[in-house]
Formats: sequence, structure tokens, C-alpha cells
Amino acid sequence: MTIINSTYRTPHSAFRIPNIPHSRRDMLRNAACGFGYLAFLGLHASADRAAAARRVRINPLAARPPHFGPRAKHVIFLFMHGGVSHIDTFDPKPKLAEMDGKPYPGELPLVFADPKNIGSLLKSPWNFHRYGQSGLPVSDLFPHVASCIDDICVIRSMSHDRVSHGAAMQEIHTGSGVFQRPSAGSWVVYGLGSENQNLPGFITICPATLDSGTSTFGSAFLPAAYQGTRFGETSGRGRHDDARRAAFKDLRPGEANAALQRLELDLVQSINRRQLPQGQYDSEIEARIASFELAFRMQAEAPEATDLSDETQETFALYGVNEGETDNIGRQCLLARRFVERGVRFVQATHSYKWDQHGALYAGHTHNALQVDKPIAGLLKDLKRRGMLDETLVIWATEFGRTPVAQGKDGRDHSPYGFTMWMAGGGIKGGMAYGATDELGYFAVENKVTVHDLYATALHQLGLDHTELTYHYSGRDFSLTDVEGQVLHDIIG
Repeated sequence: MTIINSTYRTPHSAFRIPNIPHSRRDMLRNAACGFGYLAFLGLHASADRAAAARRVRINPLAARPPHFGPRAKHVIFLFMHGGVSHIDTFDPKPKLAEMDGKPYPGELPLVFADPKNIGSLLKSPWNFHRYGQSGLPVSDLFPHVASCIDDICVIRSMSHDRVSHGAAMQEIHTGSGVFQRPSAGSWVVYGLGSENQNLPGFITICPATLDSGTSTFGSAFLPAAYQGTRFGETSGRGRHDDARRAAFKDLRPGEANAALQRLELDLVQSINRRQLPQGQYDSEIEARIASFELAFRMQAEAPEATDLSDETQETFALYGVNEGETDNIGRQCLLARRFVERGVRFVQATHSYKWDQHGALYAGHTHNALQVDKPIAGLLKDLKRRGMLDETLVIWATEFGRTPVAQGKDGRDHSPYGFTMWMAGGGIKGGMAYGATDELGYFAVENKVTVHDLYATALHQLGLDHTELTYHYSGRDFSLTDVEGQVLHDIIG
């Protein structure tokens, strides 16, 4: 075959190949370098994945450099399980008070409960006051947190479309309410490792497993070494472990003879390694091997990290420890500070399962806020006075907000279409509100923020480009923000 007088066209131009005969053999010879380059790219990608697997195998928690200079080194994620009402806490709606008792003027969106049980517009039973130099309004439910408002960025325009607790919790923690995806904490530790090799890189304190199972701290398709390590756990609807009794499961004091224990562990690890497929990587077995080694090291450091006896009475009072209603969350927040102080990369603390007030809104939210307000404010103040707030990103989250219309006589239904979360520390601007819901508080209408936007911003503060923090699985590269997410540069200080 001979090719002559060919014309090649680009989108914007055309040019003629010189009138020179080309045989099939000549064409293949000239293209050989291109084929070789394609093969090299394939081998290079395989080598990258192999290197990543070796990194996990050698030490999955080894500290790794960020993509660029970070503003934050650690994350404390405070999750309020059940759905906090934004219009009763951080997003005041004067128009709602003005229209109290009237029908909703527009078309109601999809709601989770029986539509026949949806009533008229319901004003907030709490008053809002302005606090700090910023003058941001906060309701009477959170007077202690309000005293820290100049360090807080209130995001009033969070939005997604998951109306059930399970899907919404999965959305908030993983970025997907449909598919099993790694939790945010797993992605962060996968990207950065941990500063302390004697403690887990990701610790979840009394986590919620109701509604969403372990997805809130699971690693999904990431190597199992990056899943959250439980410190206590939630046991059921409305019940949770008392943080007084919380502990790392199956972690016992080491043998008096450390050398003998090391020999015993080496024997166990040799048996574990025999289970590895020849020449292949097995995430679960590798994670088991790594967890045994971590547990061996934790025996020395974990007891000291979780022992609050060296804290002062003034610190206990700041967090509300030993003060009845605030004791449980106070201990969780204090433990979170102690963990990040010792280099743990990502810590979750959970208030579960409390905030789902389909009825008795006033009694329920009053009691819930009493339990968490002082401890959360104590955490922010303690981090700040220790010089840790600048490098610790604190995220206050809930799975969705509540409707401006009543459910029954005195409750509110689920509303994911516009709700509030807030961030503090880690280079985030304080004393500002970002985004807005409509005048009745139903829909985000200004600067709508998705969960992917939130995490793109959080990763940015940690020095990670959310588009570059990827993991190859099932034929494509995945990330915490998938193919979406925009960094919220307006809230970065």
C-alpha cells in the first residue's frame, strides 16, 4: 500500500503532506516511537501503583509531604447526629416569625415523613443575639459557642438531596449518599499519613453506627489501614457509650518482658505473612499486619494519651467534664484535643443520636444544645490558648437541617436543601457568614455549598489538591470530591 497526496486537517486549519510515497512498513517504522511511548506510560502508571502498594506495605501511616504549603495539620470533625435545625441555631429568619402559623407560600419539596403531618410555618422558639466584633447572630441555644463566633465561619448554604438519615450521613462523611466511598478521614490519612507512629492516624470517638453503619469512618476501597480506629462506640438509637468507659478495643497493657512479647508478635506476623498471595498485594492482610504492629507500639503511648488525670480542674471546667449533662461530650472534645496534640491527623467526635426532633422541638433541641454547647466552646478556646487553633481545622457538621414548616404541632422534618455547618481554625476566616438560604430558610439560594465544595476547601487547607488526591480503583481514579468540588477561597484567611 502507498499513501500519497494526503491532507491532514486540524480543527482550525489544514495542511498537505508532501507528495512523497509512504509504504505500510515506513509508516509503522515512523510510528514505533509513539507506540513505545504509550507502552512506557502504561508501565509508568503500573509502577506508580506498585510503589503506592509498597508504601502501604512498609508503613501506611508514614508522614507524607502535602502538595503545597498547608495552613492546617490536623482536623477535628464534630458530628451532631440527627439533623440540627439551622433556623433555630445559626440562621435567623425574621420573615418566618412574621409568617408564623401561615401556610407555606410555595410548593413543598420532597420530605421524608408523612406529608399529611406537615403543618404551617413555625417560627423559632429561640431568640437570636449578635455576638463578638463581627456581630454575627446566634440563638439562645448556643451562648458558649457564640462567645467564639469571631473564630467561626458559619456556612449557611449547605445543600444536598438526601432526605434520609443513612444516605445523608454517608453523603456528609464520604461525599456520596449512594455508593460506598472512603470517609473523609481515610482520604486525609491516605494523603498525609500521620505525625505520630504510635497512635492511629484517624481516630473516631464513640462513632455513630446507627443509620449509616461504619461508612462514617470506613476506608471502602482504600487500603484497610486507613479506616478510622474506634475509641468507644455508639450502641443503638438514642444510646451511646459513656466516654468515661470508652477505650480502644482489645488493647491491653504490654507484657512485663517486652522482648518476649516482640518474639511472640514476630511469630504471629510470620503466620500472617504466609497468608499473603505470592507476589500480590492484599489490603486486608496487610492492614492486619500493620494493625498488630501499631497495637504493639500503642501499648506504651495510648494509655497516657487517653488518661485525663493530668488535666487541671480549670480545664475540666472549661470543657464541662464532671458536670452532668456536659460530661460525655466534654470528655470527647478534650480527648480530641489530646489526640491532635500528639500528632493524630484526623479525629471525629460524635453526639448521637439526639437531634431528630420530629416533635417536641423546644425540649429536644434545648437539652441537646445544653450537652454540647459548653464542651465545643471549651475545645475552641483551649486550642486557641495553646496556639493550636491555627493548625487545627475544626468542622461542626450535621447530616441536614430542618423544615420551616411544622411537623405535627411542635416538630420539624428533615430538610437537606439548605442548612448550616461551620468551620473554625486552620486558616479559615472567623467572624463571617457565607452563603444564605431563602427568607424562610428552606432552600440555599446564595453561594450554594455542596459537600464536595466543603471537602475541597478542607483538603486545600491541609495542603492537598483535591483533584490530585486520587486512588485507582475499578478502572478509574477516584477522589473524595469525585469530579466536582470547588475551593471556597472567599472563606480562607
